[in-house]
Amino acid sequence: QVQLVESGGGLVQAGGSLRLFCTASGTTLNRYTVGWFRQAPGKEREFVATIYWSGGITNYADSVKGRFTISIISRDNTKNTMHLQMNSLTPEDTAVYYCYAVRRAITTTYNYWGQGTQVTVSI
Repeated sequence: QVQLVESGGGLVQAGGSLRLFCTASGTTLNRYTVGWFRQAPGKEREFVATIYWSGGITNYADSVKGRFTISIISRDNTKNTMHLQMNSLTPEDTAVYYCYAVRRAITTTYNYWGQGTQVTVSI
């Protein structure tokens, strides 16, 4: 079982920056892919960024490429921490941001989500 806790959301003006953190506990995250989705009011949850825990391979949604950076800042098995640096924010980035972790085994997919953290970008 993996527990994910997000932090770092808040209110920022357009053009500003925010950092989100996701702390994972409960198991080692080797072989997991972790990342972020977001959901704006009245919209479906959408992919933001992902990183493979063991290899560091990253992937980004086109809407955030060049502005957001995902990284792993701690691989301590008791406190694994992932970071999302968000720069040049626009009001369109306003959403609840969710941290997730997924591992696909032969017959089972392990999928975990955090509770979400609000990011609000004002004009």
